[in-house]
Amino acid sequence: MSRIPSVESVMTPLPICIDIDATVKAAEDMMMDHEFRHLPVTEGGELVGVLSDRDIAFVANDEKGVADQLRVREICTLDLYAAAPDEPLDVVLTEMAQRRIGSVVVSQDGKAVGLFTATDACRCFAEHLREA
Repeated sequence: MSRIPSVESVMTPLPICIDIDATVKAAEDMMMDHEFRHLPVTEGGELVGVLSDRDIAFVANDEKGVADQLRVREICTLDLYAAAPDEPLDVVLTEMAQRRIGSVVVSQDGKAVGLFTATDACRCFAEHLREA
């Protein structure tokens, strides 16, 4: 029987975070500059949520110029699924599928230490298939 890897072994480490009181425009610029689709959201340095490019697109399509006025806290997801670094990958993937979410923030002691996305999952699966 093969050992199931932890999410830490396949996550993107040291994610760039955005403060909950930052503007949505600042978050959008950060995502574009770094080619990210998800940003962990912090308040006072503590992990509190996640913001996706879909969250931004939803409000941007609703009204022009709204990204300059809205704060991250107004559109981010605060019902966060955060996994510990040692969480088995199969548990994380199952939870992602059940919740229908595209990313998981990997956290330790209330801090974001990594990010695992559906894109990471696809990459891992492709590597698994090549090894089979």
